[in-house]
Amino acid sequence: MPIAIPVILVLGLVLTFFLIKRVSRKLRHKRLLAAPFPEDWKQFIRKNVPLYNRLPDPLTDQLHGLVNVFINQANFEGCGGLQMTDEIRVTIAAQACMLLLNRKALYFRKLRTVLVYPHTYVAKTVSSNGTVTIKGQSVRLGESWQNGPVVLAWDSVTGGTLNITDARNVVLHEFAHQLDQEDGSADGAPILERRSRYTTWARVLSTEYEFLQKKKRKHRRTVLNKYGATNPAEFFAVATETFFEKSRQMEKRHPELYDELKNYYKLDPAKWV
Repeated sequence: MPIAIPVILVLGLVLTFFLIKRVSRKLRHKRLLAAPFPEDWKQFIRKNVPLYNRLPDPLTDQLHGLVNVFINQANFEGCGGLQMTDEIRVTIAAQACMLLLNRKALYFRKLRTVLVYPHTYVAKTVSSNGTVTIKGQSVRLGESWQNGPVVLAWDSVTGGTLNITDARNVVLHEFAHQLDQEDGSADGAPILERRSRYTTWARVLSTEYEFLQKKKRKHRRTVLNKYGATNPAEFFAVATETFFEKSRQMEKRHPELYDELKNYYKLDPAKWV
């Protein structure tokens, strides 16, 4: 019995600590969401993120608050000699936060660090066929680690954002992976609001994924980038890029897929134009 008292006290203190931390985080987020948005940050976004100029005014104001939260929470690091600047931070944050508009999440749950290279970078690769392990290298534009940082090439960030109709946006792509990975698995099925949504989600996305694979095998033109035929995780990331940058084409040619993403992101970008 004597040992139970300190255990209870310790548990109480731990619980109190986490409650205080949670309340403090909510208050900080509330303050950042309402904080003034620097004019030079707006100029960076207008110049580097054309999609921003399509947003309805209520979403623009909401995006400003989310960017404030993102930059306060994430640690940005320049790699390969890149000098980190506010322009780089804000340009990346604005695109990433497009995925959070109108949703309860104010931040990407597992993200702590964003690593930015000046240009495409070389990463080590390891593959196995079951008996032989092969080590090599690959040139990359970006990547999302399930329990680590997002890595981006700055020239790919700017190149992908300026062409708003090619559905190739490395920031939207890699941060879609972050959403997909929040449940601990990169499988093309992010956390949905209700369990009942998973059945329709699985049916629609698996059908569209198989359709894209078929188009790729036959070398047919598609609205979605054929890289999405690699696996379900890449399909979700590519579909996200297309949803934001080729919204009208997706809505017309893949209406069920568009509706699923519209329900998930709680946005209707086809109406922004």
